[in-house]
Amino acid sequence: MKYKRILLKLSGESLMGSQSYGISPEMLTQYATDIKAAVERGCEVAIVIGGGNIFRGLSGAAKGMDRVQGDYMGMMATLINSMALQAELERQGLKTELLSGLAIEPICKEMSRRRAKEAMAEGRVVIIGGGTGNPYFTTDTASTLRAIEVEADVILKGTRVDGVYTADPEKDPTATKYQTLSYSEALEKKLKIMDLTAFALAEDNNLPIYVFDMNRPGNLLRVVEGEEIGTLIAK
Repeated sequence: MKYKRILLKLSGESLMGSQSYGISPEMLTQYATDIKAAVERGCEVAIVIGGGNIFRGLSGAAKGMDRVQGDYMGMMATLINSMALQAELERQGLKTELLSGLAIEPICKEMSRRRAKEAMAEGRVVIIGGGTGNPYFTTDTASTLRAIEVEADVILKGTRVDGVYTADPEKDPTATKYQTLSYSEALEKKLKIMDLTAFALAEDNNLPIYVFDMNRPGNLLRVVEGEEIGTLIAK
């Protein structure tokens, strides 16, 4: 197994499946099944999920809403997604620990490095909602911060595309895929893998990022075991 401890970053939009809004039960089941396979292989898993399928703070701010209020609403959306994934993981027989940048008893405890690492060492899947707990930071930044805190080997960024391309492969049929990239190359080529704050944090802490297609069943386990099916960004 290539990666013993991972931070899996999922977008809220990925939970929509073919829907235009909300949470698809089919996508929840698929993701939980793939996560279970990785856990049963011996991988320690932490997860951060976005909230864009429910509410996005920047979108609210663009329409005149107070940015801080909008960002807190977005954090609550991430918790809704986290709770949904937690319920499905537990339905499939996994033990979980839900933590959050925002402590909301009795739903979850506040995120702490010690709590998260202890739960992972016990074989629990740790789901971390609530972003960083602060406005103006994205879930990309939250996922990088949490990966550093739990000492993850890598951030696995699950998307609907099988890696990083020279252009959007859904729009440009001539786009070609990168197998590997350095942090500096990704910045120079202006490849929007993560926002700049998250990307700089990963680079400063020498934290690799692996981008892959999470929507294809079985891909998570393939990545964990070292199969090269996506794009690796590292020094």
